[in-house]
Amino acid sequence: MVVTNQLKNQHLLWRAGFGPMAEDLGQLATASQKSYFQALTKASKKQPQYLDLADNYIKGLMMGIDEIGRTQKKELNDEEKKKLRQSSRESIKSLNLAWLNEMIHSEAQLREKMSLFWHGHFASRNLNILYQQQLLDGIRRNALGNFGEMLKEVSKSAAMINFLNNNQNKKDHPNENFAREVMELFTMGRGNYTENDVKEAARAFTGWGANVKGEFVFRKYVHDEGEKKILGKSGQFDGDDVLNILLEQKATANYVTKKIFRYFVNEQVDEEKVNWLASRFYQSNYDIQALMQDIFTSDWFYHEKNIGAKIKSPIELIVGIRRMIPMQLQNEDVQLLVQRLLGQILFYPPNVAGWPGGKNWIDSSSLMFRLRLPQLIHDDEAINLSPKSDDDQQMGMKEDAKNMEKGNKGKMNANKIVRQQIMADINWQPFLEKFAKVPKEKLTTEISKTLLQTASGPSKQLLEGQADKSNRESFIKTVTIALMATPEYQLC
Repeated sequence: MVVTNQLKNQHLLWRAGFGPMAEDLGQLATASQKSYFQALTKASKKQPQYLDLADNYIKGLMMGIDEIGRTQKKELNDEEKKKLRQSSRESIKSLNLAWLNEMIHSEAQLREKMSLFWHGHFASRNLNILYQQQLLDGIRRNALGNFGEMLKEVSKSAAMINFLNNNQNKKDHPNENFAREVMELFTMGRGNYTENDVKEAARAFTGWGANVKGEFVFRKYVHDEGEKKILGKSGQFDGDDVLNILLEQKATANYVTKKIFRYFVNEQVDEEKVNWLASRFYQSNYDIQALMQDIFTSDWFYHEKNIGAKIKSPIELIVGIRRMIPMQLQNEDVQLLVQRLLGQILFYPPNVAGWPGGKNWIDSSSLMFRLRLPQLIHDDEAINLSPKSDDDQQMGMKEDAKNMEKGNKGKMNANKIVRQQIMADINWQPFLEKFAKVPKEKLTTEISKTLLQTASGPSKQLLEGQADKSNRESFIKTVTIALMATPEYQLC
């Protein structure tokens, strides 16, 4: 594979963002990687807007509970709890789509891509919209900042405290969930601490909690003030002390760097390069932007072995298609269904470890749907949905499907297949302009170079045999959709 300047730029835009915008295609062949990275960095410096999608019912209810709670304990009745769950679920759907739109349209591509990485690193499956949007805001604000500051903010978030049961962590009855995960998944990784370290750290985190509004609360009366011994250090440690001790460990810099390398560079880890990056990350006091600059401005990042070596996550696939061929969706909610069918719903990680990624994105079912997706968008074809039992994973889509299938007598069949269309109004003009001056005999080759990051792909003869040759515009459109429906397009 000849690694051209255009291919390098496409590689950078896919890894440091969600792929090129149709409007940017004219610059790919001539712009330098340095100028692109500088532009990505500059666009990501501005503080992100807080995404507030919680409805007034939830805000009013939480405010009421907080006011009453100052004088007496307030418990929600069953009807209030049910309505709260329904409202929160709907608001999380809206938060999902709002963030997805940021990924598609925002110039701060580097920040949003880093935020998606941290969203999986600090995975939290919590059905409280207030907690989820607070956690997302903390991640997006700190995505390119200091890892230690982000770790501390996330650790004190209501979403994480509740997800990992630290509200139940009290002296004499310590709960080890949070202490274990902060060591295993957020900082050092397995093999770098002992079970006794976990037990002692759990004692240090006693008293850390959050109130109903999502504010961090330190409950001193349930905190264990005794001496603890953690990773060779002794003292009357609290939670902040533990996090500082974890950040002092070079194993933390190495673990986080290796995870970033696998996500942004290659699943096959180059230990020598990771060690070099981790050393600089540690010496910079965990400066995330400096680490990403070391990666994206290095010569080795653009080596052939790293290009087209990564399977796009479902979110990368959806966002990348929408950036390349801009579109308006008449029913934006259908993107939630697409996420579920592909195996990655924002705010619904499978567990505290997040999405495993890599080859785990692909099985026979998800691959078939990936290959059909571009045609479904282009032709407004219907997606078939057969509701399953895990309503958490479906964000309430099971209930929606039931309601759609209610008969005149009020009966419903939850297992009946429901069909939904992706009703997209595609704006092809920016994409078509890129190829306006390309001779017809070179169109297929040039479109392939723009869409694929791999050395091989479908043959020119095969693509043109399936293309609509009635006019130039139809030819470009049908070749583009055909290429997006190939296994090669799943790689970046």
